[in-house]
Amino acid sequence: MTRQLTVNTRRQGLHEITAEVAAVVRAAGATDGLCTVMVQHTSASLIIQENADPSARHDLEAWLHRLVPEDDPLYTHVAEGPDDMPSHLKAALTATTLSIPIVEGRLGLGRWQGIYLWEHRHHGSARQVLVHISA
Repeated sequence: MTRQLTVNTRRQGLHEITAEVAAVVRAAGATDGLCTVMVQHTSASLIIQENADPSARHDLEAWLHRLVPEDDPLYTHVAEGPDDMPSHLKAALTATTLSIPIVEGRLGLGRWQGIYLWEHRHHGSARQVLVHISA
Protein backbone atom coordinates (compact mmCIF):
# COMPACT_ATOMS: atom_id res chain seq x y z
CA MET A 1 0.00 0.00 0.00
CA THR A 2 1.28 3.46 -0.90
CA ARG A 3 -0.17 6.79 0.17
CA GLN A 4 0.89 10.30 -0.74
CA LEU A 5 0.87 12.90 2.04
CA THR A 6 1.00 16.63 1.44
CA VAL A 7 2.95 18.46 4.12
CA ASN A 8 2.44 22.21 4.06
CA THR A 9 5.50 23.91 5.46
CA ARG A 10 5.37 27.62 6.21
CA ARG A 11 9.03 28.17 6.94
CA GLN A 12 12.46 26.64 6.94
CA GLY A 13 13.01 24.05 9.65
CA LEU A 14 11.90 20.71 11.05
CA HIS A 15 8.23 19.75 10.77
CA GLU A 16 7.12 16.61 12.62
CA ILE A 17 5.09 14.15 10.53
CA THR A 18 5.10 11.13 12.85
CA ALA A 19 1.34 11.17 13.44
CA GLU A 20 0.57 11.36 9.71
CA VAL A 21 2.89 8.44 8.90
CA ALA A 22 1.52 6.40 11.83
CA ALA A 23 -2.01 6.95 10.49
CA VAL A 24 -0.99 5.38 7.16
CA VAL A 25 0.47 2.38 9.02
CA ARG A 26 -2.79 1.95 10.97
CA ALA A 27 -4.88 2.26 7.80
CA ALA A 28 -2.78 -0.42 6.11
CA GLY A 29 -3.52 -2.86 8.92
CA ALA A 30 0.00 -4.25 8.83
CA THR A 31 1.11 -5.95 12.04
CA ASP A 32 4.72 -6.51 11.00
CA GLY A 33 6.58 -5.14 8.01
CA LEU A 34 8.40 -2.09 6.78
CA CYS A 35 7.33 1.51 6.35
CA THR A 36 9.27 3.45 3.74
CA VAL A 37 8.91 7.23 3.71
CA MET A 38 10.23 9.33 0.81
CA VAL A 39 10.07 13.07 0.17
CA GLN A 40 9.61 13.87 -3.54
CA HIS A 41 11.69 17.03 -3.58
CA THR A 42 15.36 17.99 -3.88
CA SER A 43 15.28 20.90 -1.44
CA ALA A 44 13.74 19.12 1.56
CA SER A 45 14.70 16.00 3.46
CA LEU A 46 13.63 13.54 6.14
CA ILE A 47 15.18 12.62 9.47
CA ILE A 48 14.36 10.65 12.59
CA GLN A 49 15.19 12.79 15.58
CA GLU A 50 14.31 13.58 19.18
CA ASN A 51 10.75 14.81 19.58
CA ALA A 52 10.77 15.66 23.30
CA ASP A 53 13.00 18.72 23.66
CA PRO A 54 12.64 21.43 20.97
CA SER A 55 16.17 22.67 21.71
CA ALA A 56 17.55 19.56 19.97
CA ARG A 57 15.78 20.54 16.75
CA HIS A 58 16.91 24.14 17.10
CA ASP A 59 20.54 23.06 17.56
CA LEU A 60 20.36 20.75 14.52
CA GLU A 61 19.00 23.55 12.36
CA ALA A 62 21.65 26.01 13.58
CA TRP A 63 24.45 23.50 13.02
CA LEU A 64 23.36 22.71 9.44
CA HIS A 65 23.08 26.45 8.65
CA ARG A 66 26.70 26.89 9.75
CA LEU A 67 27.82 23.85 7.76
CA VAL A 68 26.05 24.99 4.57
CA PRO A 69 26.06 28.80 4.38
CA GLU A 70 23.97 30.71 1.87
CA ASP A 71 26.65 33.12 0.75
CA ASP A 72 29.25 30.74 -0.65
CA PRO A 73 30.72 32.41 -3.77
CA LEU A 74 31.37 28.99 -5.35
CA TYR A 75 27.65 28.36 -5.92
CA THR A 76 26.59 28.65 -9.56
CA HIS A 77 23.00 27.39 -9.10
CA VAL A 78 21.58 30.69 -7.85
CA ALA A 79 18.66 31.50 -10.19
CA GLU A 80 16.00 30.59 -7.60
CA GLY A 81 17.45 32.62 -4.76
CA PRO A 82 20.19 32.46 -2.16
CA ASP A 83 18.60 29.54 -0.28
CA ASP A 84 18.20 27.27 -3.33
CA MET A 85 21.66 25.70 -3.70
CA PRO A 86 22.15 25.41 0.07
CA SER A 87 18.80 23.61 0.26
CA HIS A 88 19.99 21.03 -2.29
CA LEU A 89 23.22 20.51 -0.35
CA LYS A 90 21.35 20.12 2.94
CA ALA A 91 19.05 17.53 1.38
CA ALA A 92 22.08 15.65 0.00
CA LEU A 93 23.70 15.59 3.46
CA THR A 94 20.62 14.27 5.22
CA ALA A 95 18.12 11.75 3.75
CA THR A 96 15.25 11.74 1.30
CA THR A 97 14.12 8.21 2.23
CA LEU A 98 13.64 6.51 5.61
CA SER A 99 12.89 2.86 6.42
CA ILE A 100 11.12 2.16 9.71
CA PRO A 101 10.12 -1.32 10.92
CA ILE A 102 6.48 -1.95 11.73
CA VAL A 103 6.25 -3.97 14.93
CA GLU A 104 2.92 -5.20 16.29
CA GLY A 105 1.04 -2.70 14.14
CA ARG A 106 3.08 0.36 15.14
CA LEU A 107 6.10 2.24 13.88
CA GLY A 108 9.22 0.80 15.53
CA LEU A 109 10.43 4.19 16.76
CA GLY A 110 12.15 4.69 20.08
CA ARG A 111 10.54 6.54 22.97
CA TRP A 112 11.91 9.97 22.07
CA GLN A 113 12.03 9.57 18.28
CA GLY A 114 9.88 11.34 15.73
CA ILE A 115 9.84 11.56 11.92
CA TYR A 116 10.53 15.03 10.55
CA LEU A 117 10.30 16.66 7.16
CA TRP A 118 13.16 19.16 7.04
CA GLU A 119 12.22 22.17 4.92
CA HIS A 120 15.42 23.76 3.63
CA ARG A 121 13.89 26.71 1.75
CA HIS A 122 13.11 29.97 3.59
CA HIS A 123 9.52 30.00 2.46
CA GLY A 124 7.50 26.87 2.89
CA SER A 125 5.86 24.83 0.23
CA ALA A 126 3.43 21.98 -0.25
CA ARG A 127 5.78 19.00 0.00
CA GLN A 128 4.78 15.57 -1.29
CA VAL A 129 5.76 12.59 0.85
CA LEU A 130 5.20 8.98 -0.20
CA VAL A 131 4.54 6.42 2.52
CA HIS A 132 4.81 2.79 1.40
CA ILE A 133 3.87 -0.15 3.62
CA SER A 134 5.32 -3.60 2.94
CA ALA A 135 3.81 -6.29 5.12
